[in-house]
Amino acid sequence: MEYLRVVMVRENMRDIPRHRLPEGFSFRTFRPGDEDLWVEIQGEADRFQKIDRSTFDRNFGGDLPALGDRSFFLLAPGGTAAGSITAWYGEEPAWRGWGRIHWVAVRPAYQGMGLGKAMMTVAMERLAASHQRCYLTTATPRLPAIRLYLDFGFLPDMSAPGADRAWKTVAGTLRHPVLARFL
Repeated sequence: MEYLRVVMVRENMRDIPRHRLPEGFSFRTFRPGDEDLWVEIQGEADRFQKIDRSTFDRNFGGDLPALGDRSFFLLAPGGTAAGSITAWYGEEPAWRGWGRIHWVAVRPAYQGMGLGKAMMTVAMERLAASHQRCYLTTATPRLPAIRLYLDFGFLPDMSAPGADRAWKTVAGTLRHPVLARFL
């Protein structure tokens, strides 16, 4: 599948789906020194791009103190960091004031267990504490993630550059009621 950027928006923070973690799993927030752990998780989970310390620095280096309140690690039984999600904020002028779901990853060994749903619940609840609406960006081949985001009330942002082509690409493979209008 062609790799195209997609933008998704949620115009309100009402009715956030609530999903709990399986027994033995837990969350903790980002701590100083967790930068390399974040890079490790993202790098292991991402099949489409190279993740390194510069990726972390570009995305979060301008506001490291905020990570302690907005970035979460998913811990497996025994304490292994199995995933990461950030309830960030819009930094570009068009997105100022919006919350942002940012850099969601689950290590391959833990994928397919429904953990992303609980991760999204935690991040969305955090965003709801500070924002009236939120957005995210992802890419067309990330179909399981797109399905998750659609299930959490995010909709395609058709005003984004290349949106029509990108969403037709997604709708050609991913079956979801929201996408029926793109077929």
